[in-house]
Amino acid sequence: MAQAPALAPVAPPAGPVVTGPVVAGPVVAGPVVAGPVVTGPTSGEPDLRRALTGVRAEVGKAVVGQDGAVTSLLIALLCQGHVLLEGVPGVAKTLLVRALAASLDLGTKRVQFTPDLMPGDVTGSLVYDTRTAQFSFREGPVFTNLLLADEINRTPPKTQAALLEAMEERQVSVDGQPRALPDPFVVVATQNPVEYEGTYPLPEAQLDRFLLKVVLNVPPREQEIEVLARHAAGFDPRDLAAAGIRPVAGAGDLAAARAQVRHVAVAPEVLGYAVDVCRATRQSPSLSLGVSPRGATALLATSRAWAWLNRRDYVTPDDVKALAHPTLRHRVQLRPEAELEGVTAETILSSVLATVPVPR
Repeated sequence: MAQAPALAPVAPPAGPVVTGPVVAGPVVAGPVVAGPVVTGPTSGEPDLRRALTGVRAEVGKAVVGQDGAVTSLLIALLCQGHVLLEGVPGVAKTLLVRALAASLDLGTKRVQFTPDLMPGDVTGSLVYDTRTAQFSFREGPVFTNLLLADEINRTPPKTQAALLEAMEERQVSVDGQPRALPDPFVVVATQNPVEYEGTYPLPEAQLDRFLLKVVLNVPPREQEIEVLARHAAGFDPRDLAAAGIRPVAGAGDLAAARAQVRHVAVAPEVLGYAVDVCRATRQSPSLSLGVSPRGATALLATSRAWAWLNRRDYVTPDDVKALAHPTLRHRVQLRPEAELEGVTAETILSSVLATVPVPR
């Protein structure tokens, strides 16, 4: 599968990024303002940007060659959205999430999705206390900031669906009682693109809940040599503290940054361009399912976050183009005959971006 150009916002150089093997995203589109909003930068904004873009340098102490993926995860946090990470085993999907949580001082938990996993194993359940003769709620791993749903397509639909309420409503309901999840709350789900035996493909409705789909490729030779060099020098992917990763931002910084992203201006022409891109997918003869209006709001949200990270308080058509692939690639469905001809979602999106008129 072709991968869109890596997202690398204009920022102070993040430095080389290194890792070892893995130890082991209705769409939540984030706050979106329907019409153009014009505002100037607020005081302290450069410090916020510097702190969040510095996350890439911290993650780079543990992960090699995934700078664009780190930026995509930051965009998801700024939009309060969820991410689907796709890659073969051993490309640092798990390590990436752990390193990101450490650099942002966020809580993280990992759930290995298996065929026998039950919904209560994810959300939590009522447990009978013999001492008090009452039921008490025992929180599941979903009560965290960054939930790593490892190999989400290996668990049956009933358990996959247990995440839907958490992803959309940011709460879970047990015995009719809603319980709020921490803020921020982001699901980072992983899946293997080459192994389908014993898997349960995610339905389109659940795929649409993910703000971004990020494809992690095997690193090039130079970066793979760097991985081995780090391990030869004693790097332990299980010990992030020894790698020197330190928190450079926190939940409060993310909340303040989200408030500033909401004030990024979007001109009517850019809104129209984002809508035209999404509508063009619905008219493609190679697709049986195009991008929904919810996908268009997701594209708007990610474009605003991308513009903010690039030190701008307005969105350009180039921002929409930069985020179109990761935001829309999982929201389209190919016709069987197109798949047989070797057509991919990436080629369809590239064709759409090349043909839809860009506002000047």
